[in-house]
Amino acid sequence: MNFLYPGFLFALLSVAIPVIIHLFNFRKFKKVYFSNVQLLKEVEQQNSSKEKLKNLLILLSRILAIIFLVLAFAQPYIPVNNQKATLLNNAVSIYIDNSYSMEAINKDGSLLDEAKRNAKELVKSFGVNDRFQLLTNDFEGKHQRLLNEDEFLRALDDVKISGANRNLQQILNRQANVLRGSANKYGFLISDFQKNISNGKKLETNPDIQYSFLKLNATILPNVAVDSVWALSPNHQPNASEKLVVQLKNYAEEEAKNIPLKLSINNQQKGLSVVTIPPGKTRRDTLSFSGLKAGWQKGVITIKDFPVTFDDTLSFSFKVDESLPVLSINGPNAGNYIKALFAADHYYKLTENAEHNINYSNFANYRLIVLNGLKSPSSGLAQQLKIYLNAGGAMVIFPDMDSDIQAYNSFLSSLSLPVIQNLHTVESKVDQIDLQHPIFKTVFEDIPKNLDLPTTSRYFSFTENNSSNKENILSLPGGKLFFARYGIGNGSVYLSATGLNSADGNLARHPVFVPLVYRLALNSGTESLLYYNMANDHALTIKKIALGKNQTLKLTANNFEVIPEIRLADGKTLIYIADQIKTAGFYNLNLADSLLAVFAFNNGRTESDLHYLSETELKNISGKSNLKIFDTDKDAVKLIAGTNKIGQTLWKLCLILSLIFIAAEILLIRFFNNSKKTI
Repeated sequence: MNFLYPGFLFALLSVAIPVIIHLFNFRKFKKVYFSNVQLLKEVEQQNSSKEKLKNLLILLSRILAIIFLVLAFAQPYIPVNNQKATLLNNAVSIYIDNSYSMEAINKDGSLLDEAKRNAKELVKSFGVNDRFQLLTNDFEGKHQRLLNEDEFLRALDDVKISGANRNLQQILNRQANVLRGSANKYGFLISDFQKNISNGKKLETNPDIQYSFLKLNATILPNVAVDSVWALSPNHQPNASEKLVVQLKNYAEEEAKNIPLKLSINNQQKGLSVVTIPPGKTRRDTLSFSGLKAGWQKGVITIKDFPVTFDDTLSFSFKVDESLPVLSINGPNAGNYIKALFAADHYYKLTENAEHNINYSNFANYRLIVLNGLKSPSSGLAQQLKIYLNAGGAMVIFPDMDSDIQAYNSFLSSLSLPVIQNLHTVESKVDQIDLQHPIFKTVFEDIPKNLDLPTTSRYFSFTENNSSNKENILSLPGGKLFFARYGIGNGSVYLSATGLNSADGNLARHPVFVPLVYRLALNSGTESLLYYNMANDHALTIKKIALGKNQTLKLTANNFEVIPEIRLADGKTLIYIADQIKTAGFYNLNLADSLLAVFAFNNGRTESDLHYLSETELKNISGKSNLKIFDTDKDAVKLIAGTNKIGQTLWKLCLILSLIFIAAEILLIRFFNNSKKTI
């Protein structure tokens, strides 16, 4: 057994008061004169033994009443697991949930304010020599040390709502990292315990720490959130028609009717809509717009949904390119089909290299590389193309039908592509086209019944060991490859079974050739993310950047500037921001005075689901660990008394026993041998 406030035990010295009173009986006797005292002496002899017993019982009652009253103030308790507590100082970690759900209002105000009040009460129930850790979802470095009471209270006042969120296991692990050493260790978690805080697995706790969950009670509110947004095309052209898909989610158990939806780009309204969402469901809406100029675009999707508003906006960014660069590497007999095709549209900027004079250093600058009629592609070319593909590039191969098959197979093998088996010189016609493939999906408004397809008089057949990464776009009879896509690294390779010369067939002159190659170019490259989540995405990806000596990249916004960590991998630049982004919005990536990219950051949507874990669910995930769960509404007195950090308290029992002995004293005086003693 131990005492919460052992200083009160000094009051046990007051036990001496009834003892002194018993030893020195100060009662005054009144003398009454009788002619004969023989009868009185007999009465006195008969009651003296009972009088002594009565006095001893009264003394014992008074002593015990005082002892148990003092013990009640000292608050004795039995430590957890009946282990004897050591006379050490206490180390206490208090986690304050400062996620968006803590903005909810209950009868005592906001949940965050209630959490702070409970934290203050907990701190005051400890001693002056105890030390405290303040922990929030931000996991800041300054919260990784123990504070005294005054420092803790000052830090507590600075806690604000944050977009970060953590799960229970992360929080317990963080507390265990700080609560080390020989002190008595206590961990408190004050939260509304939203369901997203748990992954459903049993919690792993440190056996040396006594944990307590303080559950705040919030009202479940209806909520609709802008869940996500994406573009239907990875390519954005100036003044072109664009389509954006917006997904909304209703987290409530009732229908959300006529939710207004607005799209703004560069602070200009570009689209309006109204959406009705069934309970617990998602709905998508497509917004069309146009009239964008070249450069980076800052878009915002907004809805009106009260009272929960933190997830009513979603920011995104994308770049409208002035042009689309294409590289064509031509063999000696390549012809002018590729040149004529891209010359017809000024949006495409074509660069041509001869097979024997290739500039490898500029591969990363092209959205699409065309290998047109190469005679003998080299291993060096294959190696550079591999790097290009790993960075997300796209290329198309139109082979020279008179080339050295063995040299081609070596080239194809190095790129993990199927090798050539035979050259066929029998005329054949394409009999299948995948109109649902992204290349053709939006090309045809009406699909003709008898679609005219290309023919070929010379084509290669291929030996395929693994077709799991293959997508047939055009096929010859029997399912033979005519034109197909292969996923290589992070990029795409489009392989044709025939060349573009007239002697090989009519592919280059067929009407399907124009949309085929144009769509290849428009769908080429890796589509950059429209937005990032602050809590989850700590690495940004852009195309490879060549930095000069003493040059650095800067990520800037209003009153914000940071130099991020940079790494190069697979022809891309990875920008690590750790947890430096704290506020949702747009951030510019600059190199000196040049704008390289605009990144949009949003709060995660895990806090949008305003459903909470019950006490039963919390007990299930805590198992039989050293963890106790308290409801702040039902157990408010316990929080003030500090019983949540000990095993079993005995102060109530002591108070009851003190009252019992006071009552016993009264009864003894009133009814036990109540005869008056006279002389």
